[in-house]
Amino acid sequence: PHPYISINPSILVSQFPSHINQNQNIMKLLLTIATACLTKPTTLAFAPSASKYSYNDRSTTSLYANKVGVYFSTTTGNCETIAGYISQAGGVEMNDIGDASDSDLLGLDSIIVGAPTWHTDADMERSGTEWDSWLYNTLPNIDLSGKNVAVFGVGDQQSYNDYYCDAAGELYDVFEKAGCKMMGFTSTDGYDHSSSKAERDGKFVGLLCDEDNQSELSEGRANDWVAQLKEEGFF
Repeated sequence: PHPYISINPSILVSQFPSHINQNQNIMKLLLTIATACLTKPTTLAFAPSASKYSYNDRSTTSLYANKVGVYFSTTTGNCETIAGYISQAGGVEMNDIGDASDSDLLGLDSIIVGAPTWHTDADMERSGTEWDSWLYNTLPNIDLSGKNVAVFGVGDQQSYNDYYCDAAGELYDVFEKAGCKMMGFTSTDGYDHSSSKAERDGKFVGLLCDEDNQSELSEGRANDWVAQLKEEGFF
């Protein structure tokens, strides 16, 4: 029975004039309709259906044409902080290069790599991190040629004014030699340093941040750099 109205269909039909009651076909039709209306819930024809685009659909659909990953290594945590800004701005995952497998990087179209500078003015192995081993023992054994690569680095402009972010320059040189397409050059404006091995033709090879002296600028610089990379087709 209907949750709000209780009507006997036979009584409803019996109230029609006698000449209608004599028509058995009409009586049966009316009785069927009345019974259906009073015993079955109705469904609005215009009731909205669930959206075909659920939250999970959106979260699992790639926002970019390229598969992008962020890889870093750190000693004090500063490089990880910048990697976090980049990861958030780009909506991509970040991982320590020490935890990366060859297949992880081979499966990407574009790779963002970052390192601090520890061994100042060194010719190689400048970061004092896992990169020092990975660049010379792992990278030569995997083929990343043709992949897009963008570099970031962290350093201290005041304490190491002549060696600012030197390890970023090493990352650039080694990945370029491996046949990667290097992207993401930035201006040297707004920095206070004397020299850097991360400079090429008056520009930095990538995003350089100083968490010791200009930490308030780092997140904005990372956001701008990611926007630049998107314009360059990195994503």
